[in-house]
Amino acid sequence: MKKFLPWIIIGIIVLGLYSWGKNFNNTAVNLKEEATKTWANVESSYQRRNDLIGNLVKTVQGAADFERGTLKDVIEARAKATSMNIDPSNLTPEQIAKFSEVQSGLSGALKSLLVTVERYPELKANQNFLELQAQLEGTENRINVARDRFNEAVEPYNKHIKTFPNSLLAGVLNFDDMSYFKSEAGAENAPDVNFDFK
Repeated sequence: MKKFLPWIIIGIIVLGLYSWGKNFNNTAVNLKEEATKTWANVESSYQRRNDLIGNLVKTVQGAADFERGTLKDVIEARAKATSMNIDPSNLTPEQIAKFSEVQSGLSGALKSLLVTVERYPELKANQNFLELQAQLEGTENRINVARDRFNEAVEPYNKHIKTFPNSLLAGVLNFDDMSYFKSEAGAENAPDVNFDFK
């Protein structure tokens, strides 16, 4: 029995390492998938906004003398925002910053459009326009919630792969940390968009 004792100890150690590696990997995969899914929800919320903006632009185009430059800016910003694709399984700080920049450009163009509408009473009285404004306001709230949920999903994944001894396996198994969604510099000073033009 004594001659088998070292083999039993080695077997227990190997089994323990296998169990640890398997548990680390499965937990990391589950946490990363959850974060990836929540990023898709962020993109879905932005897509909803882009769709609403398209409808808003069509409604505004009906005003014969509406400022074409403002509409052109919104249309171009929307085109940029919808062309931006990010691989959610490989989010980098640079990709998120670029995504945020493009979306901020669209937000700025939309703000200009809504401010310009103030001078057009027929638009302010248009029921479709008022409904689209209300939906846009709700969508902005959805976007904020989706970004917060994404950051909440990234945190446990990053903690899992960065804590010792998990950090030893993370590099070997190619689990890189995920970036948080951060607002652009100066976003905390951005003025509020007023959707109430009644």
